[in-house]
Amino acid sequence: MTETRDQAVPTLEEAMAPLVAEGGFFEMVEEEVLGERLKVFKNRAKSLRELLEQSANHAEKDYIVFADGRRWSYDQHLADVASLAKALREVHGIEAGDRVAILAANGPEWILTFWATVSLGGVVVAMNGWWAGDEIRYGLDLTKPKLLIADRRRLERLEGESPGVPLVVIEDDFEALRTHAAGAALPDTPIDEDDPAVVLFTSGTTGRPKAPVLTHRNLIAFVLTSFVLGMARRVIEPQPEGEPGAMLAPFPLFHVSGLFGSTISSLVGGQTTVWPTGRFDAGKVIELTNKENVTNWMGASTHIYRLLTHPDIETVDTARFSNVGAAGSATSPELARAIHERFPHLNQSVGSGYGSTESGALVSYASGEMLNKASNCVGAPMPGVEVKIIDEEGKEVPEGEVGLICARSAMVMLGYDANPKANAETLLPGRWLDTGDFGRLEDGRLYLESRLRDMIIRGGENVYPVEIENRLEEHPDVAEVAVIGVDDIELGQTVKAVIVPAEGATPDEEELRNFVAEALAYFKVPQYFEFRDEPLPRNATGKVLKHVVAGDAENTFVEE
Repeated sequence: MTETRDQAVPTLEEAMAPLVAEGGFFEMVEEEVLGERLKVFKNRAKSLRELLEQSANHAEKDYIVFADGRRWSYDQHLADVASLAKALREVHGIEAGDRVAILAANGPEWILTFWATVSLGGVVVAMNGWWAGDEIRYGLDLTKPKLLIADRRRLERLEGESPGVPLVVIEDDFEALRTHAAGAALPDTPIDEDDPAVVLFTSGTTGRPKAPVLTHRNLIAFVLTSFVLGMARRVIEPQPEGEPGAMLAPFPLFHVSGLFGSTISSLVGGQTTVWPTGRFDAGKVIELTNKENVTNWMGASTHIYRLLTHPDIETVDTARFSNVGAAGSATSPELARAIHERFPHLNQSVGSGYGSTESGALVSYASGEMLNKASNCVGAPMPGVEVKIIDEEGKEVPEGEVGLICARSAMVMLGYDANPKANAETLLPGRWLDTGDFGRLEDGRLYLESRLRDMIIRGGENVYPVEIENRLEEHPDVAEVAVIGVDDIELGQTVKAVIVPAEGATPDEEELRNFVAEALAYFKVPQYFEFRDEPLPRNATGKVLKHVVAGDAENTFVEE
């Protein structure tokens, strides 16, 4: 790229500004939201059902395509959702405000159930499909759904125990619900923008998942914000000639990336999404890519790494791709270089979004140009998002100083379900969200200094060490334990447990792994163990110094 070309290309912020300005395609105005004046999109749908109704414009185009051969056009999807919504109401009594939990692998049943439930004004409880039995029971007890729709494989984890709520088994009962009322219209139940739409789960520092509740307004604001970002990126990077193809959708539907991006945003944009099934197999995904004309690979870092390193990548017409990106975890420099080598025309493709489930998934975004200058840059706040940095007393710090990152926007969650203590700690006066992250603002851009305390992001999955530590501390051979993340080129990070054995004990690694696996999901099971003879380093309050355990710093604490 020549110097002249560099000067002609706007920054990401410059490309977004006219889109949201007065008269722009995504004009923003100030309105009252839950008692606060916030910037919102002027021309917006007021419920997810409105978005669903508008999807009729895409008619016979494919909406969802699954690797097992099942596919739904936009027309067929709309018809099946209407039929299923009527079945949920007439057969199971689901009304506005009622909760329907989904515990299943990615599949059309999951997507149909989501749209049918929210079109009724109901609330989807998106349960983590990788949970063990105890975690499933906890999620149901916390959220108290009126109905559970689940597949057999996940129900088996309850080991014959009843889930305690009315149950629809997908393999046995779903088809009758889908075909319950052919030709039915969508429900017309009134829905308010700030009515709950979905309950998701995010690991909490107490060791038990918390359940953020997000509204119709939150999800629609995310969709429109992501569209602004997408249009701005097209301004700053060249696009391949010809019509874009389909988008790969490998994320779990219980994640914001799978639900907000691959499911909701794609429907609004009239995009075709192609969903792998079963365990991620790079060879099969490449075959699926060629068969279904996929020209947009989005996935966790582990997905993209496996695709790039598979020998069949040579069969892919990479020049036709409009985007290749990793979401859900930080992109390593090695992975970014590998993407650039295989897709040289996408020099801005490898960006980095910053956000959380609580923030509605998107606070800021750093383009490739920003990351090249500073790897910890997470970009300028997205349009409509306010960010401030505060100290321990809650006062804003001067520009450039490190403090706690707080964010406010129409995307921020309604609150945690059944957790007033966490809400009081996380939702500050003025509906500012305490992200738990530390960073600084310079020239309008946000820089991350520490990532949500000591959270581990393994292949896009958020893993909180305390949950694993609590489990390992129950083992009789363990006296002390600290769980940390270690870098991994494929997964981003993986889990390591540093253990001080109980006196006279000789812990066995495999036994400890099995012990953790009995209670927690597989991605939380430590891959590595380290055993130490000395007590773990702690500060004056007794907290383990994780950065010292990891070897990133010396222990400067001296016990008096």
